[in-house]
Amino acid sequence: MSPPISTVTAPISRPAPIISKDRIIDWLGIAPFMLFALLFLLAPTFYLVIGAFFTPDGRLTLQNIADLFTPSILSAYWISIRISLASALGGAFIGFFLAWAVVLGGLPASVRSTLLTFSGVASNFAGVPLAFAFLATLGRTGLATVLLRDWFGFNLYSTGFNLLSFTGLTLTYMYFQIPLMVLILTPALDGMKKEWREASEILGATNRQYWTMVALPILWPSLLGTTLLLFANAFGAIATAYALTGSSLNIVPILLYAQIRGDVLHNPNLGYAIALGMIVITGVSNVLYLMLRMRAERWQK
Repeated sequence: MSPPISTVTAPISRPAPIISKDRIIDWLGIAPFMLFALLFLLAPTFYLVIGAFFTPDGRLTLQNIADLFTPSILSAYWISIRISLASALGGAFIGFFLAWAVVLGGLPASVRSTLLTFSGVASNFAGVPLAFAFLATLGRTGLATVLLRDWFGFNLYSTGFNLLSFTGLTLTYMYFQIPLMVLILTPALDGMKKEWREASEILGATNRQYWTMVALPILWPSLLGTTLLLFANAFGAIATAYALTGSSLNIVPILLYAQIRGDVLHNPNLGYAIALGMIVITGVSNVLYLMLRMRAERWQK
C-alpha cells in the first residue's frame, strides 16, 4: 500500500490594488493647491474667455474681439508692451550683473545672502506701498528730489522727468523686476561648471573669449527666458500703475479695470475681451520662457 501523497496548497496571490494608499495620500497632499488653482485661476480664466464672445444679454458675438482693434485699445496695448519691454530689459540687464557679482565676482558670502534675502522681499513689494514709496522719494516734493534741489542745485523735474509718466512707471516697475531677475538667474550662474573655464584657459582662451564663446551661449536661453518672464510680470501689473498714475496713463490693466468696474462706456464683455488679449500675450511669453528654461537645464545636468 503506497503512502498518501501530501499536497501543498500554494498561497493565493491577490492582485495589487490599482491605487495604493500612499498614492492616495500623495494626491490628498496637493488637493488644496489643485482646488485653489481651479477656483482662482482656471475657472476665472475660462469665464473670461467665454464671456469675450457674448454680449451682455447673452448672445454670441465677435464684436468684442473686433473692438480690440479700435485706436484707443490698440494704443493701450502698445503702451503696456513698451513699458513691460523697457522694464524687462532694464531689469534683466542690471539683475544679470548683480547676480554675476555675487556668484562669480568673488564677493563675500554675506553679501550674497544679504542680496538674495533682499531680492526675495523686493520682488514681492508692489502695489500701493511701492507707489507711495516712489512718490515719497522721487515725487515733486519727494526726499531725493528735495535733496538734489537744495544740496546740489539740480532740479530733477526741470529736465522733463515726471514720475507719473512712461519713464516713471518703467522705473517703478524695475524695482521688483531687478530682484526677480537676480533670484531666477542665480541658480543658472551656479550651474556654470568650473571645468568649462579651466578647459577654455588650457586652450588659451582669454576671459572675454570664454564669456562670448562659452558662457553667454550657455546662459543665453536662461537670459532670454527670464526676460520674457519679466515682460509677462510687468504686463499684468495693475495695482502699482493705478496707485501711481491713476487713469492718466492709458495702459491695458487700467483700461480693463475701468471697463469691468463701470464707467460711462461700461461694457464688461469688452473687458473680458481685453483680458483675453492679455492672457494670449502673457501666455505666449510664459510658454516661450518654459521652452527656453528646459533648453537651459540640459547644460546644468
